[in-house]
Amino acid sequence: MTDHLLHFIQKKSEELFEKVKGYREHLHQYPELSYQEEQTATFVENKLKEIGVSNIQRVGKTGVTALILGEKHTLNDNFIGLRADLDALPIHEQNDRPYKSKKDGIMHACGHDVHTSILLGVAELLLAIRNELPFPIKLIFQPGEEQNPGGASILIEEGVLEQPHVSKLYALHVFPELEVGKIGFKEGLYMASCDEIHLTINGKGGHGATPHQCIDPIVIGATLVTSLQQIVSRSCDPKTPCVLTFGHFEALGATNIIPSKAKLKGTFRTMDETWRAKALELIEEQINSIVATFGGTVELEIRKGYPCLINDESLTKELKNKSLKLFNNKDIVDLPIRLTSEDFSFYSQKAPVCFFRLGVANKEKGIIYGVHHPQFDIDENALKYGMMAMALSVF
Repeated sequence: MTDHLLHFIQKKSEELFEKVKGYREHLHQYPELSYQEEQTATFVENKLKEIGVSNIQRVGKTGVTALILGEKHTLNDNFIGLRADLDALPIHEQNDRPYKSKKDGIMHACGHDVHTSILLGVAELLLAIRNELPFPIKLIFQPGEEQNPGGASILIEEGVLEQPHVSKLYALHVFPELEVGKIGFKEGLYMASCDEIHLTINGKGGHGATPHQCIDPIVIGATLVTSLQQIVSRSCDPKTPCVLTFGHFEALGATNIIPSKAKLKGTFRTMDETWRAKALELIEEQINSIVATFGGTVELEIRKGYPCLINDESLTKELKNKSLKLFNNKDIVDLPIRLTSEDFSFYSQKAPVCFFRLGVANKEKGIIYGVHHPQFDIDENALKYGMMAMALSVF
């Protein structure tokens, strides 16, 4: 990679900063939930047209793709995929910013507005040097990252990686655990699979003073929550990261009323696909057994979610090394594994990928909150660093 291109990437990222900052602030004010990103997709399409990008198409109803080809490229070439996600979360924003969400109860609390804005900036940057690109580029603005079955799986089914063929992909994600100006990498296995457990326990309600005449779904549910932890602690190899959490337990009785139903919702995450399959079998068996022991019945649905995310070691090392040409050595961070999940993992099952992290925190400005928090925000200088890192990936 020439010094000329490095200088251009750095200079152009700085020149585009105010424009991309405007994109982000607009998107932040008008968030949309998963698979409902119609206005967001239209905004992306309009900006791509203004930039001069061609071959803009809708995919997955609210997704957008576009191509960047130089003079030497054809549609038969292998393309590099650059992906951003579009959807927001059902969270009421508690920040007091000029660009605060205008939609009550919906917020870009996971930074997808940041990802989309950066990719729009990268599109303009790469278009300006399209004849110097070693490979043509496919821009993928993806819906529904936050909700099963994951927009990535839908786009893959619709052929987003074919015609033209995408041979490798890159994506970044905001990371509030890193200060602005830093980027993080993890080669190989990085993020966990994620499955959802939904169950309704059917018991027999009655008076709280006569529990012997009832089948108490609260007791059944409480037994399930504690007993199922033994699958993690006693059936899983201790060297395998694994977590089972129930975050929803609803039983609408009263101080003296045993309800007839209880609803539980939980998540199971691990970093071993073989154990994942076995554990889900054990969870189903144990739920059915415990509920039956108490005399109740259960409506159980296990929703398989995202697989483990595995970064290609070669791609990740390459981008990490290239980043040293624009970032200081101290600003390149090696990341540990995480039991959070990402539907970018579906792409990793089809092609080599690199999913890296962008520092966005600034303690002096009070920008310290994690993703999915109602006060999440970023130091907007992260936008230019994100553009630099993403642009480096294609060379």
